[in-house]
Amino acid sequence: MPYEPIKLPDRVQLSEEEAIQKSQIFFDYTCKRHSVRDFSGKPIPKQIIENIVAAAGRAPSGANQQPWHFVAIKDLNMKKLIREAAEREEKNFYSGGASDEWISALEPLGTGISKSHLTEAPWLIVVFAERYRKNEDGSRQKNYYVPESVGIAMGFLIAAIHNAGLVCLEHTPNPMKFLNDLCGRPSNEKPIMILPVGHPSEDAKIPKAAKFKKPLNEILTVF
Repeated sequence: MPYEPIKLPDRVQLSEEEAIQKSQIFFDYTCKRHSVRDFSGKPIPKQIIENIVAAAGRAPSGANQQPWHFVAIKDLNMKKLIREAAEREEKNFYSGGASDEWISALEPLGTGISKSHLTEAPWLIVVFAERYRKNEDGSRQKNYYVPESVGIAMGFLIAAIHNAGLVCLEHTPNPMKFLNDLCGRPSNEKPIMILPVGHPSEDAKIPKAAKFKKPLNEILTVF
């Protein structure tokens, strides 16, 4: 497709005062975002999930190749299969697959082998990265900046989940190849993350350590 410039279709510029106010409001709202492991069984309409994924699909990507695919799962039997496979990998991880240093780093977060959130949450969203494209003749076409592009899309996804008043958990069993078979995705796609999505349970808890975020002066340098 040749380059064809079009006039900027949307402008959302604000006054300086409005921009300061809205940026502060957005920051305050992000401070209320938490990764949650305790989910309510309250159902979530499919339309909300579709809107969330559609928002993630608006993320920028290298060469606009959009190298991602999202699989949304409501079916309980399928969620059970994913949980069983994930817990097998976690058992290997905690019984020698991970270094003592890694296990020690996870200790303040209270993680373990049991992954009940994978069946308790009303929805799972599995994120796949398209490592390369397959042409109709079977040849491969390179995608560019795949990890960066998918990482940005996942940021959009998590922000959209929070914006909808829902919570999620960023879950990454390792390895995750079992997800290709369970989700019917081709070998050129690599599973990156499972996100259980829903409302927090009434007695939901988070690790105290998760509230400690680096201050601005440690994450920002201004010249």
